[in-house]
Amino acid sequence: MRICLFPGTFDPITLGHTDVINRGLDLFDRLVIAIGVNSSKTPMFTLEERIAWIREIYKDDPRIEVAYYKGLTIDFCKKIDARFILRGIRYVSDFEYEKAIADVNRTIAPQIETIFLTTVPQYSSIASTLVRDIHRYGGDVAPFLPPQVMEGIKRSQK
Repeated sequence: MRICLFPGTFDPITLGHTDVINRGLDLFDRLVIAIGVNSSKTPMFTLEERIAWIREIYKDDPRIEVAYYKGLTIDFCKKIDARFILRGIRYVSDFEYEKAIADVNRTIAPQIETIFLTTVPQYSSIASTLVRDIHRYGGDVAPFLPPQVMEGIKRSQK
């Protein structure tokens, strides 16, 4: 079975993320979308919200699993028997950063391969950091987020 991990903070999950996930689905038998918990970061949205949003988006696709983890991504891959890591690339600078991580991961666990998918042009400017800033200052984030996330954000603001 081809198991792939798509790690990230997904704070929040954006249309850029779902673009990569949706295109990656045909490459693997199972895709684990895993939220990495980093004690040095304070997310805007709770872990529970982010997990719920991803589960809601992919509730009808049995190939998708949602999880969270602490520690090294490569260790989590080993724990779930993932032989692949999926990463989205928006710009050349993303590739340089992601390649460095992939090279280190390959040194630690040569049996785990990193797969890069570039985002489609309409989503290449979407970054969770920008979405959080727009949201923080009352701007409209709807063009950047899946409807399930928008509904969740509206519910939490009541």
